Amino acid sequence: MAGCCWMVSQHLLLSTPPNHVPLNFSSALISSTPLSFSLGSGSRSRVRGRASARARARATRTPNALSVSASSTLQALIFDCDGVILESEDLHRRAYNDAFSHFNVRCPSSPSQHPLNWDSHFYDQLQNRIGGGKPKMRWYFKEYGWPSSTVFDTPPEDDGDRAKLIDILQDWKTERYKEIIKSGTVEPRPGVLRLMEETKAAGIKLAVCSAATKSSVILCLENLIGIERFQGLDCFLAGDDVKEKKPDPSIYQTAVKRLGVSEKDCLVVEDSVIGLQAATGAGMSCVITYTSSTADQDFKDAIAIYPDLSNVRLKDLELLLQNVVPAK
Repeated sequence: MAGCCWMVSQHLLLSTPPNHVPLNFSSALISSTPLSFSLGSGSRSRVRGRASARARARATRTPNALSVSASSTLQALIFDCDGVILESEDLHRRAYNDAFSHFNVRCPSSPSQHPLNWDSHFYDQLQNRIGGGKPKMRWYFKEYGWPSSTVFDTPPEDDGDRAKLIDILQDWKTERYKEIIKSGTVEPRPGVLRLMEETKAAGIKLAVCSAATKSSVILCLENLIGIERFQGLDCFLAGDDVKEKKPDPSIYQTAVKRLGVSEKDCLVVEDSVIGLQAATGAGMSCVITYTSSTADQDFKDAIAIYPDLSNVRLKDLELLLQNVVPAK
């Protein structure tokens, strides 16, 4: 296979944002994989450098054992959106920070005189551990204190007001994110459009499943893959379509029903361990195309790992799925 695929075994521990206590994720929000080290100043780039060296040195990888049949035949290829179709992490971070600034969101645990601002290092780690925008904010405010804002002069105390605050922030953030996408400065990741074309030409079903808000995903897809390709999808699901966000497998369980194929004959393309857990939890095989913010994650349950899809062909993925070893 021409594409370089690799594996990293280190795990990422969220470091403390400025003026905050150490992060402490509950078991309900994070993966079951234990964290093994923390990244101090400058460590993240060094770890990524080592990971990149391993990526260059390792060109193939044996598929892992999954609960699928050895006779699996690719009948549906399912893409995540954020991180897979486009490099979106920093775009989302900018949109959140713009929302925090617009509504003058200030958490009581921070002595800063400025609105809440998630720096890139903190946000990379946060978004790699908690899927979905509303769950991110809900966790953050629960951990660091509910904020004052122009929505509520004092921190909201009852569940209804807290839900209202999160809804308002998320809605404004979504609209800001749309503005960034419509600016014309964002392009799809390498190989995505070509692989989609190969899939449709081969008569294999094509789907997109994203945990993001439906309106923002639709905008991304129409602008990045084109309206014709978007309308040609055999299945499209967003976070609004299911009750639970990734890593819960419900979005992929719903997709397989709509596609009318078996889980073992589906292959998911993800970029993070959260998405990987959602796919494998639904009984599907998964390949990873990592980003700069997910490169250090433990993707041991993926059947292949790529830096991008530029050298990955449909025939490569078909062969991978055919050779997945059934779990004993």
